[in-house]
Amino acid sequence: MQVDTNKMPLKGKRIGVFGKGGAGKSTLTVLLARALRKRGYAVCVLDADSTNLGLFEIFEAPQPPKPLMDYFGGMIFSGGRVTCPVDDPLPLAAAEIDLESLQPQYYAKSPDGIILLIAGKIGDQGPGAGCDGPVAKVARDLRVYIQGESPVTLVDFKAGFEDTARGVLTSLDSAIVVVDPTIASVELAASMKHMVEQIKADVLPATSHLESPELIAWANKIFVEAAIDDVWFVLNRVQSPEEEKYLRQRLEEKGIQPVGVIYQAPSISLAWLKGTPMEADHAMMEVHQILARLENTEPILGQRG
Repeated sequence: MQVDTNKMPLKGKRIGVFGKGGAGKSTLTVLLARALRKRGYAVCVLDADSTNLGLFEIFEAPQPPKPLMDYFGGMIFSGGRVTCPVDDPLPLAAAEIDLESLQPQYYAKSPDGIILLIAGKIGDQGPGAGCDGPVAKVARDLRVYIQGESPVTLVDFKAGFEDTARGVLTSLDSAIVVVDPTIASVELAASMKHMVEQIKADVLPATSHLESPELIAWANKIFVEAAIDDVWFVLNRVQSPEEEKYLRQRLEEKGIQPVGVIYQAPSISLAWLKGTPMEADHAMMEVHQILARLENTEPILGQRG
């Protein structure tokens, strides 16, 4: 399934994938990346989950790329240069990268041409370096170009809501929230909807902890100039029509209409267990339908202003 290469509305978009732990963020990221490639898009996946491992295996990359945190000089907590965006909202220096100029150890490429990058991991940072705020800054500010063109960039964020409070939504064009059949997922979806609504309404971030007027100005500037206009919701790991119906009802109570649903498939869980390519034909069909909606839909929350 492909679209006219002259009509590719998602080209150059930065799309963040969010959800609670176990909801299936990485699964949806993989499925979206592969479906986008089949539709003719250039695709870059940025792994911004500081603790999750194994994404490179699902993409059939020969080995994991070296974290970009090393490329940018390391975390400030370990004596490096990359700061936490909460304490230091200033943009990351030299965050626009041409893939052709990036050393090969910093990216991997799947057999179907998907580029995989890793923002950073905290497991190798040593004791006392457990804050992954700098990983969020890399994810917020990184822009990748392939032969001068901007690909679709999918950012697989860490589980939960923490990174949104660090301002990562401000640099995205769209957010996708993965909702599994749990109350925690429903509540997180509602929180994401509210957060995006606040950003679109130019609500300024919390800055009372910042002493520098320059940093306060930068924090406000980043939020006021935020580009995000869409937030979409995808049901995942659904096991029955009854479960889907109830989940949709709970979400509708919070003003949320999902754009698609992916049913639980044992083959997907097995792929993550074995670190093997994902066999999910039915899920891929649904993801193609989701992408068709995203290519043609109006933003669920309306336009800014």
